[in-house]
Amino acid sequence: MSTSTHTSLDIDVPGLDQLFIGGQWVDPASDRRVDVVMPSTEETLASVADPATADADRAAQAARKAFEEGPWPTMSAAERVAGCRRLADAMSARMTDLNKAWIYEAGVTVAHAEMLNGAASPMIWDYALEVAEKIGWEEPRATPTGDILLRREPVGPVLSIMTYNGPVPLMGMKVIPALLAGCPVVIKYAPESQLTSRIISDCVAEADLPEGVISALAAGTEVTRHLVGHQDIDMITLTGGPAIAVDVIKRSADRLARTLMELGGKAPAIIGEDADMDAVIASGLVDGCTGYQGQVCVTISRILAPRGRYDEIVDVLAERYAALKVGDPFDPTSDRGPLAVERARERTEHYVAIAQEQGAKVATGGRRPPELERGWYYEPTLLRDVTNDMTVAQEEVFGPVTCVIPYDGLDDAIRIANATRFGLNAAVYMADKDKAADVARRIRAGAVSLNTVGVCLSEPFGGLKQSGWGRECGPEGILEFTDIKQILLGGSYLDA
Repeated sequence: MSTSTHTSLDIDVPGLDQLFIGGQWVDPASDRRVDVVMPSTEETLASVADPATADADRAAQAARKAFEEGPWPTMSAAERVAGCRRLADAMSARMTDLNKAWIYEAGVTVAHAEMLNGAASPMIWDYALEVAEKIGWEEPRATPTGDILLRREPVGPVLSIMTYNGPVPLMGMKVIPALLAGCPVVIKYAPESQLTSRIISDCVAEADLPEGVISALAAGTEVTRHLVGHQDIDMITLTGGPAIAVDVIKRSADRLARTLMELGGKAPAIIGEDADMDAVIASGLVDGCTGYQGQVCVTISRILAPRGRYDEIVDVLAERYAALKVGDPFDPTSDRGPLAVERARERTEHYVAIAQEQGAKVATGGRRPPELERGWYYEPTLLRDVTNDMTVAQEEVFGPVTCVIPYDGLDDAIRIANATRFGLNAAVYMADKDKAADVARRIRAGAVSLNTVGVCLSEPFGGLKQSGWGRECGPEGILEFTDIKQILLGGSYLDA
């Protein structure tokens, strides 16, 4: 293994010249390299080994062997919990390094890293570990024709396709649940997660799991597609966009591989006629719209405002957006950092330009901060005079752009909220809590928050429509990685 000595990189990152396959550091199959570029400075921090398809083959084959021959799938729930606890503890012990790595490679602010990595992630995996032993892995049932035993068994080797916007919490949402179910996992990190993935891999090595149970490759499109189509992969869990999901389904369809999809969103927040804007702001709505520069699947990107209060609401929001400090993500006073990749800023600029061509106006933001000459920065942007049929209101920007759309009455607000191909989450702000709950029931989304923003990541979470299928987190998130086997103990339909 080698460790970066770059003066700007003040953390130890193992395996820069190697890959983590089958539970150990190995030499790559080729001499391919990829640069780690810091979004806030555009500085190259390190050059690391870039996996090839031959490395993907080794990872998938190691997972298959661990499933067919290794002890992990047949271990007791308690034994698997113990192994995953060692992994969780190792990640928690390296959280300072994980936070710094994420800032270096993906541009998150210190506050965002501490919130999502340091606080949310341990909560997610601790709860998964707690509920795993309580799941009824075997359940006897009496039937009209005889007794049966229902068993929950691991589905097989899993490919977990991760994103750059949360590699640490996704360990608790995807990887640990699959492990708890008894599945070996090939973790396919985003190409932008080179540092984080290697630190986590070091934690896996420390956890001393059986051979082949985990491989981790931070790879691009070629390797990802190769793994998706690999015969040794029985299930794919993806966090990404609908276009990628369609490609995954097509590439895995011939072998009928299981899929679990957590996809994009175009989340609405309905602000009621009776809403107190001071309370709305205090609830964190602006953070819910602009946190991590909108590079979050549950970002609130459409704010639906009653027409009679439209100008008032736009003005309140615009003032808050304009007050956000955009700057160095390592500076604790920075509210927002850069976007993680240059293409994300270009995409954001593209959508803002199209919105203006279609009649929307920039209430605040809409430009690169003039004082920041380097880095992929963009000001949090609030668009007014937006109609729900505009491109910016229908497509996921995955950048710091929020549309404010007027509505006429609650039925119209609900219609607008539902008039999208997405259905991941939503928010409702009303002083009348009973009415707010009624509105929430009518919104087609996998999660709705009342007078606050965000989702609960200790209980089942996922989307409707083109926001995906299946659920992550909670006991249901573990059971997604299992099959049900029926064992007939006596009697059958032939005896009826």
